[in-house]
Amino acid sequence: MLKFILVAFLVIGFLVFSIPILIAEKSIGKTDPEKKGRQSLAIVRFMFRLILKVAGIHITVKGMENIPADTPVLYVGNHRSYFDILVGYTTVPTPMGFMAKKEMESLPLLSNWMRNVNCLFLDRENIREGLRAILDGVEKVKNGISIWIFPEGTRNDAADYLDLMPFKEGSLKIAEKAGCPVVPVAITGTAEAFESHYPRITSSQVTIEFGEPFIIPARAPRGADAPKKQGQTDSPGQEEPGRTGPGLSQGETFRQAPGSGGSGAGGIQTGDGADSLRREIRRLTPEEKKFAGVYVRDVILEMLLREKSLREGR
Repeated sequence: MLKFILVAFLVIGFLVFSIPILIAEKSIGKTDPEKKGRQSLAIVRFMFRLILKVAGIHITVKGMENIPADTPVLYVGNHRSYFDILVGYTTVPTPMGFMAKKEMESLPLLSNWMRNVNCLFLDRENIREGLRAILDGVEKVKNGISIWIFPEGTRNDAADYLDLMPFKEGSLKIAEKAGCPVVPVAITGTAEAFESHYPRITSSQVTIEFGEPFIIPARAPRGADAPKKQGQTDSPGQEEPGRTGPGLSQGETFRQAPGSGGSGAGGIQTGDGADSLRREIRRLTPEEKKFAGVYVRDVILEMLLREKSLREGR
C-alpha cells in the first residue's frame, strides 16, 4: 500500500500546488498558445515520469522508428490501465493528446491539465457531441498534434490481455478525415502494476510497441474517377482528391522519430534508437479500407501475442 499512498500523494499534491501554474499557463495561452502547450506538456511529462519511477514501473519501448517525427498521427492502442496514459505521454516524443471519456471533464484541476496537454472529451451517448470531438481531433491533427485513442471504448479488464473487445464504430474517423497516418500501439504490463490487484501498486515491467504506420485513403469526391478529357493530366504535386491536412500522399515518406537509447526517468528503455532515415508509408487498398478497424485490431493483437510469447519464454 505504500506505493499507492505515495502515488496518491504525488497526484493530489501536484493538482493542488499547481493551481498557480495553471493560472500562469492560462495567461500565457492568451498571447502564445504554442508556448503554453509546450510548457504544459513538459510539466506533465516530468510528473508522469516521477510517478512511474515511484510506482516501480520499468518501460521497454519497441518500434520507436515507426513514430513519424515530421507529421502528426492517430495512435490506436489497447487499454488495460490508467498507467497506459502515463506510458503514452512519456514515450511519444512529439506533441500529442488523448481522447478521454466525457466524465473526466467534470473533474476539477485534472480536466484543466488534460485540456492543456491536448486531451479531448468524447461523449459516446450524444452523437452530436461525439462528432464535435472527432472534428476537434481533426483540427488538432491539422495543427500538428497527434491524437491517441482507445477504440475499445473503456478499460479492458479481461483476465487475458489478448481478449480485445470489439472496436467502436468510427474509431478511425479522425485519421480518415485528417488524412494522417495511423500507428497501432500494443501495451502490456500496466494492469499488472495496479488494476490486477487494486488498490495495491506493485513494480511491473511494461512493454509498449509501436506498429508500422499506414494511411486510410480518403473517399474521393464524385467524378474523381471519371475519364479525363483529351489532353487533361494530373497536376504534379497535387493532393489526392478528397484529402486535407498534413497526411502523407501516396509514395511519400516520413522521417523517423529519434530513439532515446538507454533508459531515462521511470525506467524507460529503447533499442538502439532510430537513425532519422526516411521511410515510405503504407497506404491501405480500397478493399482493405472497408475493414480498417479489423486490420488495426489484428496488428495490435499480433504485437500482443508476440510479447506474450516472449514473456512466457516460447
